[in-house]
Amino acid sequence: MDVITDPERLRELARQVRRDIVEMIYRAGSGHVGGSLSAADLLVTLFFARLRHGNGREPRDYFVLSKGHAAPALYAVLARLGHFPPEELLRLRRFGSPLQGHPDSGWLSGVEVPTGSLGQGLSVANGLALAARLNGTGQRVYVLLGDGEVQEGQIWEAAMTAAHYRLGHLTAMLDRNRLQIDGRTREVMRLEPLADKWRAFGWQVIEVDGHDPAAILAGLTELEKDAHTPGILIAHTVKGKGVSIFEDQVKFHGVAPTTEEYEQAIKELSAP
Repeated sequence: MDVITDPERLRELARQVRRDIVEMIYRAGSGHVGGSLSAADLLVTLFFARLRHGNGREPRDYFVLSKGHAAPALYAVLARLGHFPPEELLRLRRFGSPLQGHPDSGWLSGVEVPTGSLGQGLSVANGLALAARLNGTGQRVYVLLGDGEVQEGQIWEAAMTAAHYRLGHLTAMLDRNRLQIDGRTREVMRLEPLADKWRAFGWQVIEVDGHDPAAILAGLTELEKDAHTPGILIAHTVKGKGVSIFEDQVKFHGVAPTTEEYEQAIKELSAP
């Protein structure tokens, strides 16, 4: 697969991925639609424009989906990159399917580590980054965090660790959609001043529109210039992005759409 950096092409790929997400969760009857849709532009831009993921672009980099419940978004991207046949998407959460409710590296090509227990992905990414540096492989490590997830204490222990070891080849992306399963993040556990907290922990911080591929790519490029400081891209997103009835609604954190909702979603995501 060629590297794709054209913003309009990335937007179209993200729209196709969103259709895949809605289709697979509707057919499965369960899954996390809201956080998968909010992360679609981030994953598409990373995988198609930046990440070296064993498709001939060597050395390959690592990606950790710390917010593992957004697995449908990752699966849709991996299918379009040829890691498995797209028809497999329709077997999400089926008995015997490699597409588990959370990513499992024992089942699926393209998944580096099993994830889903929130707060642990950044620690795993730290370990991968330290190993890559010790081995001199030149690999970069990327990790996608959820904003509800950064309420976990382990995230901040990992943030200190990354800064202490000067892991400049580690980049985190934060899906800042401001909703979690129990409500708005500001009501469950206030995060602000979020950017200043990361800076205080020794990280570079850039904030972008998480639905703008050009801004995402520019942010990643800027963060990667410093070889000694880990970086985080705080991506402001909308939960349920792309489907009007899902957007910014707590209800759609982890439920499958009804038939009526599914039909409306596909119609909106298929509109020119």
